[in-house]
Amino acid sequence: MTYIVTEACIKCKYMDCVEVCPVDCFYEGANMLVIHPDECIDCGVCEPECPPEAILPDSDPEAEKWLELNKDYSESWPNITRKGEVPTDADDYRDAKDKFEKFFSADPGQGS
Repeated sequence: MTYIVTEACIKCKYMDCVEVCPVDCFYEGANMLVIHPDECIDCGVCEPECPPEAILPDSDPEAEKWLELNKDYSESWPNITRKGEVPTDADDYRDAKDKFEKFFSADPGQGS
């Protein structure tokens, strides 16, 4: 089992999860994070730290469609090991619908 990041992270990117990850398996895009599924040790400490509940175990049926996206982008986006600046409008997008179709960016973030 591994953990993955889902659509709920898009435009929110709170990054509380990054602070608790013992293996630094988070990667940063312009407006979301992903987890490298081969680096994740399945400890689960990140899941409860995510304010919009964007992190799921890959055993969750909702996670299946996000596993490949996490794998693909974790191989091209920079690694992030500490919490950065949360977008000032993150709370405005927390409960938005269809965030992937409307807001997803394949551009990399800054990393750390």
